Amino acid sequence: MPASNYVSAKTAKLAAVLGIKKTKQRRYEQLVQQHHADLYRYAYWLCKDPDIAKDIVQETYLRAWKNLDSLVDPNAAKAWLFTILRRENARRFERKQFNYDDEAEQDNLIDTTQLSAAQSYDNDKLREKMALLPMEFREPLLLQVLAGFSSDEIAQLLALNVNTVNTRLFRARNKLRSLLCSTLSQENGYE
Repeated sequence: MPASNYVSAKTAKLAAVLGIKKTKQRRYEQLVQQHHADLYRYAYWLCKDPDIAKDIVQETYLRAWKNLDSLVDPNAAKAWLFTILRRENARRFERKQFNYDDEAEQDNLIDTTQLSAAQSYDNDKLREKMALLPMEFREPLLLQVLAGFSSDEIAQLLALNVNTVNTRLFRARNKLRSLLCSTLSQENGYE
């Protein structure tokens, strides 16, 4: 093979590799832009700490970048990212046990300066009561309410039957309603 053909073949191969990298980077940037708010919101609900939530999301993005080629169906990207995030959250407990003081944790997710005092109070009560739900009920509810997943998608993410997910969502809502009603009764002096 003449030297000029070898150089042009090598140049073409290099251009193709660079084109693939640019395409991968574009796909990745689109994923981040489309799903960042949902991922952060879900991570925050899992750990109740804005800094840890940011770390979990960053670890999720790192793993997503490394494994972006395994994402074949772009429509499954959100579920794929949430699965990675759930696994990253589980890994943090494998690495290190954190000392949580629920009373000291402040909820910085919502800018309370923009909310009325009553709305801020209601949001705090809702978060407090949701935190009391068992994880088996809380997790599907958060995935539906915060991330907007359907029952089918939640079932796939949690490796559960759709009927199980629907039952857990129903029970989570009932338990949450009961907790909120008992709080309201206590606050109004009915108990």
